Amino acid sequence: MITAIVLIKTSVDRIPEIAESIAALDSVSEVFSVTGTYDLIAMVRVKEHENLADVIPGRISKIPGVEGTDTHVAFRTYSQHDLEAAFSIGLDN
Repeated sequence: MITAIVLIKTSVDRIPEIAESIAALDSVSEVFSVTGTYDLIAMVRVKEHENLADVIPGRISKIPGVEGTDTHVAFRTYSQHDLEAAFSIGLDN
């Protein structure tokens, strides 16, 4: 699974509507409204690298009110959930 973190600039008067439209897309697992340079951050998960083009410039960028995106592809994913599962292997409660 390939994960991309998409930083999104939007029309500020439509952030909630744009966020809901992005969240409704297949391959988008979460959308966060954030402070700072960008208005939204979307987590995109696809099976193949080529699918990123379908999702990000093909669908996210075409949503009315999306003014620009900056995409970062993850090399590896680390999470507290994964760490807890790894350390509990073979342990009985």
